[in-house]
Amino acid sequence: QVQLVESGGDLVQAGGSLRLSCAASGRIFSINAMGWYRQPPGKQRELVATISSGGSTNYADSVKGRFTISRDNAKNTVYLQMNSLKPEDTAVYFCNLNQFERAVRSYWGQGTQVTVSS
Repeated sequence: QVQLVESGGDLVQAGGSLRLSCAASGRIFSINAMGWYRQPPGKQRELVATISSGGSTNYADSVKGRFTISRDNAKNTVYLQMNSLKPEDTAVYFCNLNQFERAVRSYWGQGTQVTVSS
């Protein structure tokens, strides 16, 4: 089993910055992918950014150039640096970890609220 704990969500004004963290614990394999997803109010959950254990990254078009995903493999922690925040970035942000355990298993954190005021 894998546990994911997010932190760093807050209320911030438009144009501001936040840094989210997600610490993973439990049975974590060296090869995995971690990422951030978000669910705006009344909408479906959507991809924000992912990063492989080798450092390859992928971003949603809506956050490219503003958000940066990174990870510390020694600490099993993934970060999301969010700059130039917009009201439309308001959402619950969820951490995700995928790894192969006979089949691909997907784990989720409990979510952290990010609110951007205009």
